[in-house]
Amino acid sequence: MDKEPILYVVGTPIGNLGDISPRALETLRGVDFIAAEDTRVTVKLLNHFEIKKPLVSYFEHNKHDKGDKIIHRILAGESCAVVTDAGMPCISDPGEDLIRQCEEAGIKTVVVPGPSAVISALAVSGLETGRFTFEGFLSVNKKSRSDHLESLLDERRTMIFYEAPHKLNNTLDDLYKTFGNRRLTIARELTKVHEEIIRTDTATAATAYRENPLKGEIVLILEGKKTEDQPQMTFDQAVAYAKGLIADGMRPTDAAKKAAAESGLKKNEIYKELMEA
Repeated sequence: MDKEPILYVVGTPIGNLGDISPRALETLRGVDFIAAEDTRVTVKLLNHFEIKKPLVSYFEHNKHDKGDKIIHRILAGESCAVVTDAGMPCISDPGEDLIRQCEEAGIKTVVVPGPSAVISALAVSGLETGRFTFEGFLSVNKKSRSDHLESLLDERRTMIFYEAPHKLNNTLDDLYKTFGNRRLTIARELTKVHEEIIRTDTATAATAYRENPLKGEIVLILEGKKTEDQPQMTFDQAVAYAKGLIADGMRPTDAAKKAAAESGLKKNEIYKELMEA
């Protein structure tokens, strides 16, 4: 009797190798081959646990060609595990396309859960965890990035973003300019030696790391919009926020209006301060 075609979706550690599960190791040892985002990264994991398996490179720029070949091999009777460099594959990752191909081909998918930077960061953020939205990486394109953030202005759920360290300062500026002052948690190097959880706010973070930029893998957890009509900023923060908008090309009247809407303070008072500055 032919073996049922299966793709195993296997979570791997996000930093600490001790976080890998016995079931994940059993699965990686049992499959015929492994589809990896970066084979150089995955081979280090396999070598650590003395696992020897054929590896197939599967990432954003080869997913269409390699996806078809992976599906063909599974249908021919081989079992496959898909892994990412760290964490759960198929989340903000080309593996999601492979899942769709499996569905179309009638291939069963089995998940072997593992560490997730999204959930780990949320759990220690100190922000509301009952409802949240994962927004992945922001675009490097200025307009796409702005449109993405603007679409979240009324989002009441906690928002989670991934960010690279070299883009972090610009992102912190954008979060403050778009949302005003809100609680923000920066989770850095989760599960690694230099793990750090920074509970702060967007106003503070936008200036705190310009001189001393943070390094490593970053997850940002941003407070959602509040229902109560309480000011979200002090007057000085609202004025600074408006000045930042003006620096980006917004007219003073529009900047004062947006700062007033975000802070709950009076537009005329903010505008007056801008004109006197």
